[in-house]
Amino acid sequence: MDPVSTTAPAPSLAVAGLAYAYPDGHQALFGVDLTLRRGERVALLGPNGAGKTTLVLHLNGILEAGAGSVTVAGLPVAKAHLAEIRRRVGIVFQDPDDQLFMPTVREDVAFGPAAAGLRGAELDARVTEALDRVGMTAFADRPPHHLSFGQRRRVAVATVLAMRPEILVLDEPSSNLDPASRRELADILRSLDVTVLMVTHDLPYALELCPRSVVLSGGVIVADGTTQELLCDEELMRGHRLELPFGFDPRSVTLPG
Repeated sequence: MDPVSTTAPAPSLAVAGLAYAYPDGHQALFGVDLTLRRGERVALLGPNGAGKTTLVLHLNGILEAGAGSVTVAGLPVAKAHLAEIRRRVGIVFQDPDDQLFMPTVREDVAFGPAAAGLRGAELDARVTEALDRVGMTAFADRPPHHLSFGQRRRVAVATVLAMRPEILVLDEPSSNLDPASRRELADILRSLDVTVLMVTHDLPYALELCPRSVVLSGGVIVADGTTQELLCDEELMRGHRLELPFGFDPRSVTLPG
């Protein structure tokens, strides 16, 4: 009988020694190490100018590492693999209108899979699957600009899910959402079976959705732990310009088991 393999699957994301300087000489990252296991939901926190956007732009090859490496599910982020990397790493921008440009919701969600070669019934099934996961199936034939901001954000998530990514990266997902839309999006994100990296200044939302957080400040990761522990560390928070809403006590939040 063949022995049972004990090899662990590759992590969704492995960043090792990542450093990057912009052409003007500004050093944005100084040797970042970060690993995300499959299915984790992790918040990326830090003040403005910390290097969060620079890090994210390395995950799908928009920026090329000056030093170090990035791998997604074991595949190096390199020019030879860019098409597959960009399928595996889906980025949802802060403004959904940056992603929605087709006449109907259905066409927006179909755009990526169609560009990858899907056609006919297979393409239709992929679109229906993605819209169903964000609760927007009934809006498939509506123009995106006729939807509310919260609905457009959910469609933007669907355009990425239609590519069946390994990692879903969300840039400030709760910004400009009313309380109901905020809750609906949280429910959707909790239901997904993908790895989630959430870049946010909304610390209560990070606590609600992400069991783990990392703090990036000055181009280096200065903390990595449970979100509740980090938000309760007053010295860490003060030292890296992270502010909780007035009166919000992360110790008082009962997290799901």
